[in-house]
Amino acid sequence: MMEIEVRDINNNIVGKKEVPEIVFNNTSDESVVHTAVVAYMANQRQGTHSTKTRAEVSGGGRKPWRQKHTGRARHGSIRSPLWRKGGIVFGPKPRDYYVQLPKQMKDTALFKALTMKYKDNEILLLDNLTIDKIKTRDMVKILKNLQLDGHSVLIALPEKDEKILLSARNIPYVGVVRAEDLNAYHVAMFDRVIFTVEGLDKLLRIKGVC
Repeated sequence: MMEIEVRDINNNIVGKKEVPEIVFNNTSDESVVHTAVVAYMANQRQGTHSTKTRAEVSGGGRKPWRQKHTGRARHGSIRSPLWRKGGIVFGPKPRDYYVQLPKQMKDTALFKALTMKYKDNEILLLDNLTIDKIKTRDMVKILKNLQLDGHSVLIALPEKDEKILLSARNIPYVGVVRAEDLNAYHVAMFDRVIFTVEGLDKLLRIKGVC
Protein backbone atom coordinates (compact mmCIF):
# COMPACT_ATOMS: atom_id res chain seq x y z
CA MET A 1 0.00 0.00 0.00
CA MET A 2 1.02 3.62 -0.52
CA GLU A 3 -0.34 6.95 0.68
CA ILE A 4 -1.49 9.93 -1.35
CA GLU A 5 -2.53 13.36 -0.08
CA VAL A 6 -6.17 14.32 0.28
CA ARG A 7 -7.07 17.98 -0.26
CA ASP A 8 -10.18 20.11 0.07
CA ILE A 9 -11.54 22.46 -2.60
CA ASN A 10 -9.36 25.25 -1.21
CA ASN A 11 -6.25 23.16 -1.91
CA ASN A 12 -5.48 22.56 1.75
CA ILE A 13 -4.12 19.15 2.78
CA VAL A 14 -6.70 17.52 5.05
CA GLY A 15 -5.28 14.02 5.32
CA LYS A 16 -3.87 11.04 3.49
CA LYS A 17 -5.36 7.94 1.93
CA GLU A 18 -3.90 4.49 1.46
CA VAL A 19 -4.23 3.02 -2.02
CA PRO A 20 -2.88 -0.16 -3.64
CA GLU A 21 0.46 0.32 -5.36
CA ILE A 22 -0.86 -1.44 -8.46
CA VAL A 23 -2.93 1.69 -9.20
CA PHE A 24 -0.47 4.54 -8.69
CA ASN A 25 2.82 2.66 -8.85
CA ASN A 26 2.18 0.24 -11.69
CA THR A 27 5.31 -1.27 -13.22
CA SER A 28 3.79 -2.39 -16.53
CA ASP A 29 5.25 -1.22 -19.82
CA GLU A 30 3.96 2.12 -21.10
CA SER A 31 3.12 0.54 -24.46
CA VAL A 32 0.01 -0.98 -22.91
CA VAL A 33 -1.42 2.54 -22.56
CA HIS A 34 -0.79 3.23 -26.24
CA THR A 35 -2.49 -0.02 -27.21
CA ALA A 36 -5.55 0.76 -25.10
CA VAL A 37 -5.84 4.33 -26.41
CA VAL A 38 -5.58 3.23 -30.05
CA ALA A 39 -8.18 0.52 -29.45
CA TYR A 40 -10.56 3.00 -27.77
CA MET A 41 -10.25 5.47 -30.64
CA ALA A 42 -10.78 2.71 -33.20
CA ASN A 43 -13.92 1.59 -31.38
CA GLN A 44 -15.38 5.11 -31.65
CA ARG A 45 -15.30 4.93 -35.45
CA GLN A 46 -18.66 4.32 -37.11
CA GLY A 47 -17.15 2.71 -40.19
CA THR A 48 -20.00 3.96 -42.41
CA HIS A 49 -17.71 5.49 -45.05
CA SER A 50 -18.37 4.27 -48.57
CA THR A 51 -17.31 5.03 -52.15
CA LYS A 52 -18.69 3.64 -55.39
CA THR A 53 -16.76 1.37 -57.69
CA ARG A 54 -17.13 1.54 -61.48
CA ALA A 55 -19.88 -1.09 -61.18
CA GLU A 56 -21.92 1.16 -58.88
CA VAL A 57 -21.72 4.63 -60.47
CA SER A 58 -24.45 5.53 -62.91
CA GLY A 59 -23.93 5.73 -66.66
CA GLY A 60 -21.29 4.21 -68.86
CA GLY A 61 -23.48 1.61 -70.52
CA ARG A 62 -22.20 2.27 -73.99
CA LYS A 63 -18.80 2.80 -75.51
CA PRO A 64 -18.17 6.56 -75.67
CA TRP A 65 -16.74 6.40 -79.20
CA ARG A 66 -15.64 3.76 -81.61
CA GLN A 67 -12.45 1.84 -81.02
CA LYS A 68 -10.41 3.11 -83.97
CA HIS A 69 -9.89 6.04 -86.32
CA THR A 70 -10.94 8.87 -83.98
CA GLY A 71 -7.49 9.99 -82.89
CA ARG A 72 -8.47 9.57 -79.25
CA ALA A 73 -7.59 6.93 -76.68
CA ARG A 74 -9.64 3.76 -76.69
CA HIS A 75 -12.26 3.67 -73.92
CA GLY A 76 -15.06 1.30 -73.13
CA SER A 77 -16.93 3.29 -70.48
CA ILE A 78 -17.17 6.85 -69.22
CA ARG A 79 -17.30 5.42 -65.69
CA SER A 80 -13.73 4.13 -65.81
CA PRO A 81 -11.66 5.20 -62.75
CA LEU A 82 -9.59 7.27 -65.20
CA TRP A 83 -12.56 9.51 -65.94
CA ARG A 84 -14.04 12.36 -63.98
CA LYS A 85 -17.06 11.07 -62.00
CA GLY A 86 -15.84 7.57 -62.65
CA GLY A 87 -15.60 4.77 -60.14
CA ILE A 88 -13.15 4.79 -57.23
CA VAL A 89 -10.39 2.20 -57.11
CA PHE A 90 -9.80 0.58 -53.69
CA GLY A 91 -11.91 3.25 -51.97
CA PRO A 92 -13.25 2.82 -48.43
CA LYS A 93 -16.22 0.55 -47.86
CA PRO A 94 -18.32 0.08 -44.71
CA ARG A 95 -16.40 -1.97 -42.15
CA ASP A 96 -16.17 -2.64 -38.44
CA TYR A 97 -13.12 -1.16 -36.71
CA TYR A 98 -13.88 -2.72 -33.34
CA VAL A 99 -10.86 -3.98 -31.42
CA GLN A 100 -11.42 -6.40 -28.54
CA LEU A 101 -8.99 -6.10 -25.66
CA PRO A 102 -8.94 -8.38 -22.61
CA LYS A 103 -10.49 -6.80 -19.52
CA GLN A 104 -7.27 -7.30 -17.57
CA MET A 105 -5.32 -5.46 -20.26
CA LYS A 106 -7.75 -2.52 -20.12
CA ASP A 107 -7.39 -2.33 -16.34
CA THR A 108 -3.59 -2.56 -16.55
CA ALA A 109 -3.55 0.27 -19.11
CA LEU A 110 -5.74 2.43 -16.86
CA PHE A 111 -3.52 1.80 -13.81
CA LYS A 112 -0.37 2.51 -15.82
CA ALA A 113 -1.87 5.76 -17.14
CA LEU A 114 -2.78 6.79 -13.58
CA THR A 115 0.73 5.88 -12.42
CA MET A 116 2.27 8.10 -15.09
CA LYS A 117 -0.01 10.96 -14.06
CA TYR A 118 0.73 10.46 -10.37
CA LYS A 119 4.50 10.46 -10.88
CA ASP A 120 4.16 13.75 -12.79
CA ASN A 121 2.08 15.25 -9.92
CA GLU A 122 -0.98 15.43 -12.15
CA ILE A 123 -3.39 13.51 -9.89
CA LEU A 124 -5.47 15.40 -7.33
CA LEU A 125 -7.54 13.67 -4.65
CA LEU A 126 -10.29 15.72 -2.99
CA ASP A 127 -12.17 14.89 0.17
CA ASN A 128 -15.39 16.05 -1.49
CA LEU A 129 -16.64 18.01 -4.48
CA THR A 130 -20.10 19.52 -4.39
CA ILE A 131 -21.80 22.60 -5.84
CA ASP A 132 -24.93 24.16 -4.35
CA LYS A 133 -26.34 25.31 -7.67
CA ILE A 134 -25.57 25.07 -11.36
CA LYS A 135 -23.06 27.88 -11.86
CA THR A 136 -20.09 27.84 -14.22
CA ARG A 137 -18.52 30.65 -12.19
CA ASP A 138 -18.46 28.46 -9.08
CA MET A 139 -16.71 25.65 -10.93
CA VAL A 140 -14.16 28.07 -12.37
CA LYS A 141 -13.50 29.36 -8.85
CA ILE A 142 -12.91 25.84 -7.53
CA LEU A 143 -10.47 25.04 -10.34
CA LYS A 144 -8.67 28.31 -9.72
CA ASN A 145 -8.37 27.52 -6.00
CA LEU A 146 -6.85 24.16 -6.95
CA GLN A 147 -4.40 25.96 -9.27
CA LEU A 148 -5.80 24.09 -12.28
CA ASP A 149 -6.91 27.01 -14.43
CA GLY A 150 -5.11 26.89 -17.75
CA HIS A 151 -4.95 23.08 -17.73
CA SER A 152 -7.28 20.53 -19.23
CA VAL A 153 -8.95 18.75 -16.32
CA LEU A 154 -10.86 15.49 -16.00
CA ILE A 155 -13.15 15.12 -12.98
CA ALA A 156 -13.94 11.55 -11.96
CA LEU A 157 -17.06 11.33 -9.78
CA PRO A 158 -18.59 8.38 -7.91
CA GLU A 159 -22.00 9.03 -9.47
CA LYS A 160 -23.45 11.29 -12.14
CA ASP A 161 -23.90 14.77 -10.68
CA GLU A 162 -25.99 17.09 -12.85
CA LYS A 163 -24.90 20.22 -11.00
CA ILE A 164 -21.20 19.54 -11.54
CA LEU A 165 -21.75 18.26 -15.07
CA LEU A 166 -23.71 21.34 -16.17
CA SER A 167 -21.44 23.75 -14.29
CA ALA A 168 -18.36 22.35 -16.06
CA ARG A 169 -19.95 21.91 -19.48
CA ASN A 170 -19.09 25.36 -20.80
CA ILE A 171 -15.53 25.42 -19.52
CA PRO A 172 -13.07 24.57 -22.30
CA TYR A 173 -10.97 21.47 -21.74
CA VAL A 174 -12.85 20.31 -18.64
CA GLY A 175 -14.42 16.87 -18.69
CA VAL A 176 -16.62 15.02 -16.21
CA VAL A 177 -16.90 11.23 -16.06
CA ARG A 178 -18.13 8.60 -13.66
CA ALA A 179 -15.26 6.77 -11.98
CA GLU A 180 -16.58 3.42 -13.18
CA ASP A 181 -16.40 4.63 -16.80
CA LEU A 182 -12.81 5.86 -16.52
CA ASN A 183 -10.32 4.36 -18.97
CA ALA A 184 -6.77 4.92 -20.19
CA TYR A 185 -7.94 7.17 -23.04
CA HIS A 186 -9.67 9.58 -20.65
CA VAL A 187 -6.59 9.80 -18.44
CA ALA A 188 -4.21 10.31 -21.37
CA MET A 189 -6.25 13.07 -22.99
CA PHE A 190 -6.24 15.47 -20.01
CA ASP A 191 -3.43 17.31 -18.24
CA ARG A 192 -4.84 16.73 -14.75
CA VAL A 193 -7.19 14.18 -13.20
CA ILE A 194 -9.33 14.96 -10.14
CA PHE A 195 -10.75 12.19 -7.95
CA THR A 196 -12.95 12.45 -4.93
CA VAL A 197 -12.22 9.97 -2.15
CA GLU A 198 -15.58 8.33 -2.77
CA GLY A 199 -14.97 8.22 -6.52
CA LEU A 200 -11.54 6.60 -6.09
CA ASP A 201 -12.98 4.06 -3.65
CA LYS A 202 -15.65 3.12 -6.17
CA LEU A 203 -13.07 2.73 -8.95
CA LEU A 204 -10.91 0.47 -6.78
CA ARG A 205 -13.93 -1.54 -5.71
CA ILE A 206 -15.14 -2.08 -9.28
CA LYS A 207 -11.65 -3.04 -10.45
CA GLY A 208 -11.34 -5.44 -7.51
CA VAL A 209 -8.10 -4.02 -6.11
CA CYS A 210 -9.29 -2.66 -2.76
